[in-house]
Amino acid sequence: MEWLTGGEALVKALYREGVRVVFGVPGVQLYGALVALRDEPGIRFITTRHEQATSYMADGYARAGGDFGTALVVPGPGLLNAAAGLSTAYAASSPVLMIAGQIPKAGIGKNVGMLHEVNDQLAAIAPVTKWRRRVLEVEDVPVAVRDAVYQLRSGRPRPVEIELPPDTLEGEGEVEVVAPLRPSRLAAPAADVARAVALLVAAERPVLYAGGGVHAAGAHDALAAVAHHLQAGVVQSSEGKGAVSDRSDLSLGAGLWRGSPLRQHLDAADVVLVVGSRLAVASLQPAQQVIQIDADAEEIGRNHARTLGLVGDARATLELLLDTLRSSSPPRADASAGRRAVVAVAAAHDDTEPQSSILRSLRAGTPDDTILIAGMTQVGYYSRMFWPVYQPRTYLTSSYSGNLGFEYPTALGAKVARPDRPTVAVVGDGGFLYNAQELATAVQYGINVVAVVFNDNAYGNVARDLDEAYGGSYGADLHNPDFVRLAEAYGAVGMRAERPTDVGELVAAALDLNRPVLVEVPVGRMPRPSFSPMPTAPEKYQRQPPSAGCGGHSSAHQLGPAGGPVHHVSERPDRPATHQAPDA
Repeated sequence: MEWLTGGEALVKALYREGVRVVFGVPGVQLYGALVALRDEPGIRFITTRHEQATSYMADGYARAGGDFGTALVVPGPGLLNAAAGLSTAYAASSPVLMIAGQIPKAGIGKNVGMLHEVNDQLAAIAPVTKWRRRVLEVEDVPVAVRDAVYQLRSGRPRPVEIELPPDTLEGEGEVEVVAPLRPSRLAAPAADVARAVALLVAAERPVLYAGGGVHAAGAHDALAAVAHHLQAGVVQSSEGKGAVSDRSDLSLGAGLWRGSPLRQHLDAADVVLVVGSRLAVASLQPAQQVIQIDADAEEIGRNHARTLGLVGDARATLELLLDTLRSSSPPRADASAGRRAVVAVAAAHDDTEPQSSILRSLRAGTPDDTILIAGMTQVGYYSRMFWPVYQPRTYLTSSYSGNLGFEYPTALGAKVARPDRPTVAVVGDGGFLYNAQELATAVQYGINVVAVVFNDNAYGNVARDLDEAYGGSYGADLHNPDFVRLAEAYGAVGMRAERPTDVGELVAAALDLNRPVLVEVPVGRMPRPSFSPMPTAPEKYQRQPPSAGCGGHSSAHQLGPAGGPVHHVSERPDRPATHQAPDA
């Protein structure tokens, strides 16, 4: 037993659980925690410029580094600001420990209007957290930390939150800093695995489908071994990219859209072994037999009725399944030629310009182990289908949460976790300005991320959808700063591409600098890829095109010669105009 403040107990418990970095914003209710962090040299505290960045950075840290990330914010508006990052982490099954302040104990639940008060704060964040606890007594702090981390490391990893009032953090008491609990990562029951093996042995055309749970469980080697024994290709979701290297002949990629070669191959499978995915967008055929491995029993069969569930840790379950397979059947004959043919036909559909050329340029300019944060922007969307991923945990999305603005702070967190790896954030001009202030964080702490900002002076996807399906764009045009000067104002390096396909060369040069760098890539409106269907709008929103010379509705993004778009870039005295060819 030790005589400690609540803040000291918190920090000692965090350190014992392995926390070495905390992302946070200081505030009045947190002084007891901040003083304890100041006195603990083994934990690095990184101050962000907005609470939103604390949870995004903790998420990036967790997903790139393979352990949980930790964030610290004031109550009320601080926690609500951070909820955006918790939403992404929740969607991506990312283990984030959120530590929030509270108002003084005597005021909780009274709704009297104290500073930062949000009545029933626990309920406010319930939809984006797996587990929550309010800690009121000093002696309860270590157990709360232990239980929170246990939740992060057991079952499905998702954000958890503990909250402490200032008088708990600053109060003193006798405290026992308890030992961590290490959950057992159990395989699915052997009888269920045996049933799954019988289905796989009898299958004529098995296929594997890998989701983000492969990364969460570290199941990469076991997945590849099962695929090799079955000679079955591995389809990957956006979150599962990198589950098998795209240099391996086992990888079939992620190009699933209606009518795609990969879709046809998956539809022809008689048994699909799904690992760590809820199958929300896979859209399998109703008659197909699915074997679904998932740590979360609630996900079994959620999106496909004909499912045999294997509830357990993905790596442990795959290892047991592999042992049972090997004792039940010999390895199948090599089928790599057929898999390579599927990949080759699918690659021929990587033909939407300029997205395809931009992506190829960017991939050529980045090492194999580069961590790419694929943003909510045209090139980011395109990368989900066509960006080759060669190593696990090197491709991060915002999953179904789809947050604009997550990209840059998530990249910062990933770089803190893996300072040895090049880290690049692909982001649009609209999304980047959600968290552009974190350039200051990058410079202050030497977090050398390259931000690639594709600038079309618009919320481009929204503008295109409204123009094509809703009778005309509205509210999507943006006025942007000079991004190069913005970067320089923060002390970062700014670059600007003359042509979109220069991006790879510029990013390679930026990575060599080993500094925070912003690369602006001016672009016009990009065409709709074949895998992105036009939204279906009610007929009342459609407008008839005006007759020639008769005026009428016009769009800022008109069609030029041969149907290509005319790209408009604002001209400023301090910034040369950039004119691009219609196919840029």
